Amino acid sequence: MAPDRREALHRMLMGKRQELMQEITGNLGASLTEDQRRRLESAMDVGDQSLMDLDRELGISLMEMRNKRRQLIDEALARLEDSTYGLCDECGVEINEKRLAAVPFAKLCVACQSKQELIEKIEKGEEREQ
Repeated sequence: MAPDRREALHRMLMGKRQELMQEITGNLGASLTEDQRRRLESAMDVGDQSLMDLDRELGISLMEMRNKRRQLIDEALARLEDSTYGLCDECGVEINEKRLAAVPFAKLCVACQSKQELIEKIEKGEEREQ
């Protein structure tokens, strides 16, 4: 990979990582302290508490998704450093540029990603049947 292309990818991935980190730290800062939450919950009825619990669970899920995405970006940065960025982890084929533009932290080519999703779908179906 050309040095200028590598540098551009590094800047882009670092920019996406920084955006995610700002979202993560912003959400952490916006969270109520435990004491504030207890005081607020004591003044609410059951319906209000249920909505607050749902909101908290959604917030946690969003944080987990953002953190997972940050991990994927960190892995992409590591692959960029060891010159394996853009190569499919499964078959070793070069990942299409359009796919990398859409999902810059992609580890699999479209064909291998499709196979993996099909396997996961089948496994989930088997879990439901048991």
